[in-house]
Parts: sequence; structure tokens; C-alpha cells
Amino acid sequence: MPADRIGLPTSGAKVVGTAVVDADGPGSATSKYCLVNARIMPVDPQAPNIEVKLALPWVWNGKAAMMGGAGYGGTIYEVAGNLLNAAPGSLSPLARGYAVFADDSGHQSSYPGAAADGAFLVNDEARHNWMGDSIKKTRDVAVAVMQAAYGRKPLRSYFLGSSTGGRQALQAAGRWPADWDGVVSLYPARNVTTSLLGMLAATQALSGPGHFLTPEKRGVLRRAALAACDSLDGAKDGIISNVKGCSTRFDPATATLNGIPVRCPDGQDTGDTCLSNAQIATLKSIDAPLRFQFSLASGSTGFPGFNILLSDSGVPDGSPLQPMMSAMSVGAEQPATPLSPSMAMMAHMSASYIRYAVTNSPGYDPLTFDVVHGGGYALRLSELSVADSSDNDLAPFAAKGGKVLMLHGTEDLLVSSRGTAAYYDALVKTMGATKLSSFLRYYQVPGFGHSISPTFNLGWDQLSALENWVEKGIDPAGNQIGVDTIGVPGRTRPLCIYPGWPRYTGKGDINNASSFRCVTR
Repeated sequence: MPADRIGLPTSGAKVVGTAVVDADGPGSATSKYCLVNARIMPVDPQAPNIEVKLALPWVWNGKAAMMGGAGYGGTIYEVAGNLLNAAPGSLSPLARGYAVFADDSGHQSSYPGAAADGAFLVNDEARHNWMGDSIKKTRDVAVAVMQAAYGRKPLRSYFLGSSTGGRQALQAAGRWPADWDGVVSLYPARNVTTSLLGMLAATQALSGPGHFLTPEKRGVLRRAALAACDSLDGAKDGIISNVKGCSTRFDPATATLNGIPVRCPDGQDTGDTCLSNAQIATLKSIDAPLRFQFSLASGSTGFPGFNILLSDSGVPDGSPLQPMMSAMSVGAEQPATPLSPSMAMMAHMSASYIRYAVTNSPGYDPLTFDVVHGGGYALRLSELSVADSSDNDLAPFAAKGGKVLMLHGTEDLLVSSRGTAAYYDALVKTMGATKLSSFLRYYQVPGFGHSISPTFNLGWDQLSALENWVEKGIDPAGNQIGVDTIGVPGRTRPLCIYPGWPRYTGKGDINNASSFRCVTR
């Protein structure tokens, strides 16, 4: 495929391998398909290729789905697999007959934690690919392959992603509205520069002597928050649904658990049954907004903080998900330089960004970086932030009839749901609530973390919701149900449009969505 058929600069692309994959049998979640491996070559000979995979079903429904990436990329989403947080029993895009494709975001990684390997960021073309350019390049190549395989282009095209893929979904709608009919954006890791500075600020706060919380201390905090706030939604179910109400009610400095103060006597650390003054101050600093004393081209003025006071940050409750919960919040080990695999994902993510994208110094100690003032790199940070505003204008996507489904869990301690809420509020301000509601739905899910949760592990038939809205005009505003697959397997809750949350009606099974209604206060 020559470079002039691809919408952004490359050195062209080629198919490098194909294989026929048979279906698994009757009732299979996959179907017979042709697996295509393609490669997109860079302009800069020092930049990596973009590696692409496509699954072309033998029986095609005429539609295409691109699967988004994760973290810093470097690997390719399983094109024959289902979406993250898919509803139990829902069919994968491939099993539905979609031609499915994905890429590695423009670089390859063998690092054990590939999601946090940012060494590629030193190369401008590779960084731009990860920041969004690979979406357009891969889409154009994939459509050309479909044209060759089926003799026609797809009738509908959807982008489906979570975390980094959620950011990519919004960028796809904002930058290339003509290419897409609908997108699903789960817990989008957007506003990259600001978000990574927020992660770094939290990492630095936890790194101070005596500031880190052991899992046992996090358990004290979690149980105290539940004791104070669980019943604010009318049901004592282990889920804090009234987040706003809890944030004004719960303070670990004055809270009690079973009649015993959460704060250690005199604020001194006396063990794992209480929190010291230093630890409470650390929690409050992570919860509080961060204000920059320098300007960013993106227009961002700060980071909104995390809901850490009321969230599961990795507690010793026996759940098999807790090690991952810990990794995607404060980590199993206190942040330090050099990093270790036991330290939090946010420590690894932010360190890579500072070292490779900002300072171009692999040996730089990110714990010494001045987050508030830019650490002498304010101009570089502003330059990097330019790409962060590429999803701010969704008007052209709305004008062509495109639809957006966006969702975030309130207990996400890697990508703050407050940032997604701020993005939504900004869209309301620029477009107006009526216009925005004509094409975008944003759900906040109480108890749900970053892709997982031992409390309420979300399953949602997101692709059906998008298809029905785009293709049949069925508005998903008030008819979407989330299924818990871990906390209480099979329990359901209504997915409430932000700023709504589910309140128990006072009667009926508390594990059934029909017993709840969405409210705003």
C-alpha cells in the first residue's frame, strides 16, 4: 500500500502474513476468520513500525471495529477476543461478524510491564503515533485490506477502547469524524500531560518518610469510609454510590471505626490499626486538586485529584483482584528511585513520561521533579500538551450523526473519574446540554475501579448499546444495566447518566437494578 493512500505521513504499508483460523465449534465465541498481519512503515528511519492485526470473518456483517490500546502500548489487543468489561455472555465483535483490527500504537515492547514502558517517547514520530496518529494510519490500512478482501468498504465503523484506548476513542471522534460512526470510551486516560503530572504528584506524596500506607492501613480507611457512607444510597451493600455526599461527610482525621478513632493517638504511627497524621495528610493531598503555576497549551490549569478517601486502594480482603487493585492505586511497595515491579503503576507511568518525553534523560529522578512549577520544563510540558486538546471539539462528529458512549468508575485510582467529569462539563459549556445529549452519554459507576473492582466488577453490553443507538435510534440514556461479575456475581445496577447515581427505592432485592432509581442528590 503506497504512502499516498494513508491519511498521515508514512513510508507505506504491507501485509506481512495471513492465516486461516477455524471456528472453535458450535456455540463458539469466535467464527472462522482470516488473520492478517500488516506493517506500517515510518517516515523517520529511527522510528518503529506500526504493527497491525486484522480478523476478517468468513461471514462479514459489513461493519468494522477498531480495538484501542492500553497504557503505553507496545502490544496488540486480541482481535478475536471480547471487549474489556463486556457483559457476561455477550458476543465479541468478531463473533458478531465484525472485521476487527488493532495496532500496537506504533512501537513494540518486551518490557514485563509493557503498559508502563515509555522509552519510545524519545522519538517524536513514535510519540505522535501513541498520542493518536496511529489511529488514522491503521484505520486507512485496515479499510484498504477490507476492500481487497471483500470488494467493498465497511458500511459502519466503530472505535472501542478503555483507558488509553478510551482516550483514543475520543481522539478518533475529534480528529477524524468522517471515519467513524460511533465510539465507546471507557475510563479514558485523556489529557495525558496533566494526568501524568497528577500521577507523579500522588507518587511523590506517598514517597515521603512515614507517608506510605500498608494494605492493612488501607483496609482501616476503606472500612471506615464504608461505615460512614455505605448507607447514604439507602442500601448497605458495600458500594458507596453517593460520592458527593460521602466527600462532604467522611474525614479520616475525625472518623471512627467501631467506635475507635481512625487517627492514631496523638497522630503518631502506632501500627497497622490506625493512620498517622502524615498518612492522613498524604491522603488528603492526593484527594485535593493540584494547581499548576505555569501555562499549558492545552488550557489545562491543574489536576482534579483522586477519590482516594472513599475508594478501594488495595486492601487485604482475600479477593484475587486485590494485587491488581493495589498495583493500579498506591502499590505494594512505597515509591522510590529506582523503581521496582511492586510499586504502583502510576509511579512507572509518570516516571517514563518525565524521563523520556519531558527531560529526555533516562536517569532522571522523577521524585525530584517540581510538578507545580514545571521543574524547569514548563515550555516542554506545554508543547507536549498540544495533543491533549484534540478531543475537545466533537461538533463535527455530532454533525455527521456520530454517537459517543463514555463510562468511568468512581473508584478509579489510576485515571481520575473527576477528570472525565470535568471533560464532560467542559463539553456542556461549549456545546450546550441539549446538543451534547443528542450524541453523547456519560455514565459514572459507583464502586468500579480502573477496569476491575472486587466491589463491583462491571460487565456491560456496550457494543449493543452503541449499535442500537447508531443504527436503530434507540437512546441508551435510561435503559443500560451494569452487571457485577466479582463482588456479588450477577447483581445488577442501573447505569446512571452523570451526575446521577443509583439510590435504593426502599423495597425490592438490593441486588436487582429494578430496586434502584437514578438521582442527583
